[in-house]
Amino acid sequence: MHEFYENPLCGRYADEEMKRLFSDDVKFSTWRRLWLVLAESEQELGLPITDEQLGEMRAHLTDIDYDAAARHEHEVRHDVMAHVLTFGECCPTARPIIHLGATSCYVGDNTDVIRMRDGLLLIRRLLLSAIDALAAFADEHAAMPTLAYTHFQAAQPTTVGKRSCLWINDLIFDLQQLDFQLSELKLLGCKGTTGTSASFLALFDGDAEKAEALEARIAEKLGFSACQAVSGQTYSRKADFAVLQVLSGIAQSASKFATDIRLLSHLKEFDEPFESGQIGSSAMAYKRNPMRSERICSLARYLICDVQNAAVTASTQWLERTLDDSANRRISIPEAFLCADAVLNLVINVARGMKVYGAVVEKHLRDELPFMATENILMYCVRARGGDRQTLHEAIRKHSVAAAQQVKQFGRENDLMERIAADPLFGLSREELDAIADPAAFTGMAERQCRRYLAETVRPLLEENKNLLGAKAEINV
Repeated sequence: MHEFYENPLCGRYADEEMKRLFSDDVKFSTWRRLWLVLAESEQELGLPITDEQLGEMRAHLTDIDYDAAARHEHEVRHDVMAHVLTFGECCPTARPIIHLGATSCYVGDNTDVIRMRDGLLLIRRLLLSAIDALAAFADEHAAMPTLAYTHFQAAQPTTVGKRSCLWINDLIFDLQQLDFQLSELKLLGCKGTTGTSASFLALFDGDAEKAEALEARIAEKLGFSACQAVSGQTYSRKADFAVLQVLSGIAQSASKFATDIRLLSHLKEFDEPFESGQIGSSAMAYKRNPMRSERICSLARYLICDVQNAAVTASTQWLERTLDDSANRRISIPEAFLCADAVLNLVINVARGMKVYGAVVEKHLRDELPFMATENILMYCVRARGGDRQTLHEAIRKHSVAAAQQVKQFGRENDLMERIAADPLFGLSREELDAIADPAAFTGMAERQCRRYLAETVRPLLEENKNLLGAKAEINV
């Protein structure tokens, strides 16, 4: 098994359920199911297909002889016909009516749509579990003040919980996009070689209503509301782009989350999960690298780029059909789903196990807070002590410059508060200064926004989907 290349998405990253969905077993058993549904619907609409033929097909939906299919494909150089012949060998009575009126895209394209639908449902479950994990974290840390950053430079404080809501908000946006695409996803149906349904019109002796009813029955049996209203031999490849764009959006959100964790890990404010025997570096034994977050970013980058395959494929289709989409789609669509699966499992794993170091968070906030508190100090001294604003402003400016010099030039602690407390111009005790510079007074509505967002947006969503929560989110390495 180690002799030949194996896709790492299968060997290292993706979960079993998603790998199974894009397996040969699911693909070719779905082909057979589509042939059965076609035959059932044709019988219901009056074609001479017997119950015995249908029963024979039902009995052989999953017992696929891959060796026989390979022999046939080597001879006929056509994967669909190879499987038509293989299915016919185990269904000799049904052999004459298998694939009746259909073209290859009937099984190929419809199977792709079915698997994309089922893949989106798996991704949806993971998205909800990621939102749930981050919501629990946000709720726990809703009131914890932390230094916020713009341009990765110290800025007005926020809370750890409010920052987490930004991650949640991105994922909920992705969920909304996913639900929209699920609602819009349609089967190709059975439209024949150029999308005109000519072969089925002929089968029904020119009865257009029966040809249309055939598609409606197939869609209903396979759990879809409708088939594409118009198509060539294939459905528009823009549908693939729309689906992969959802997965790309998830990758963007996950990468943003993971990048934030990597930055906060560098500041020693956060740690992602780290097992007792885990090794951070083969050379530096002390290292504790955020490797899971780095892996999220790495896989997300691949997924963000993969969507370009669907974009280029959609833009280069010729008239009613060309075949330069086929080989690309065999790779790009399954890998997009496998990659999204791996990314979300990692997000859930990190979100459920990440740790905040409150003392470090507080230290970083305290280091910067004296500068942020100067306006409040100024206002307090003017209002409560009747001080002269301009005189006090100039004194604060000088003390701030001196304190900043101590920090930047000499690596010392920020002593701005000590300087102000020692200046009789202000007449403030250290206790008064500490009360004015209470971190909670500088986070604005962050805690309120966090709790309101969780209560009004997140929890109703999770409650509505509570039966889908609890994904295991196991990672392989």
